[in-house]
Amino acid sequence: MGPFALLIITPVTHDLGDFKVRRALPAKARTMVGPFIFVDQFGPARLPAGQGMDVRPHPHINLSTVTYLFDGAIQHRDSLGSDQVIRPGAINLMTAGTGIVHSERSPAAERADGPSFNGMQTWLALPDDKEEIAPAFEHVGPDALPIIEGDGVTARVLMGSLWGQTSAVTQHSPTIYADIILAAGASLPIDAETDERAVMLTEGAASLDGTPLELFSLYILAPGEALTLKADCPARAMLLGGAAFATPRHVWWNFVSSSRERIVQASDDWTARRFPVVPGDEEEWIPIPAVPKTVSYP
Repeated sequence: MGPFALLIITPVTHDLGDFKVRRALPAKARTMVGPFIFVDQFGPARLPAGQGMDVRPHPHINLSTVTYLFDGAIQHRDSLGSDQVIRPGAINLMTAGTGIVHSERSPAAERADGPSFNGMQTWLALPDDKEEIAPAFEHVGPDALPIIEGDGVTARVLMGSLWGQTSAVTQHSPTIYADIILAAGASLPIDAETDERAVMLTEGAASLDGTPLELFSLYILAPGEALTLKADCPARAMLLGGAAFATPRHVWWNFVSSSRERIVQASDDWTARRFPVVPGDEEEWIPIPAVPKTVSYP
């Protein structure tokens, strides 16, 4: 462990046959980094011709989901009637609040040749006074997300303010999130203004203040320290974090809340089919498994 890291989390890898999902949060050693309470990296992968990813309709409460792709396309549908295909460089922010149901599938046009996909799926806990806000969906395209360029660096600010630029994506609590692409030998300072920060190397080889980073591990950084990310060869890394939460959050299956009772109620509501349906995707749903995991895949 380098002097810059409070904790290094090796993700749990779920091998789903055609692709792998690497889950860094939540972990036994750490539940959250800022509002981030769930961090998955999936792919790169290419499915066989005629197949696709099909995450059937499932519910969420008291959180926001953030989807960001490096490659491929995912069609998002939800119980608000949203129907949006996300492609690389864009953000899908879905705020569950009191409750929402959504599905994530490979678009029909992508299936003939076998869809490819690679990216990040994260959940943000909602702050105490916003856990039960109205559900909402927001799609922000690449052109609306600031890009910092220069000296072999391309960094896209996905959420919050970094390097003097601010993303237009809604923040329910102070959040930072960025996609950093570095040419060999290029470097970038890692801003230290927020309470909690973490870095995940997703491609190539890079170091923080001279200490090599393990691919896909989540490095939770010591607060307040100015650090430099440097690439040994072409590399990509995600920076994430934000304001620390004063109250703990519980995670059970697809539900996040400050209240265990609220999670029990949501579970009962889903079992009793009291959640709304997803227009255009009404036939299937994911039942609560006998032994719930943090999230379900098909």
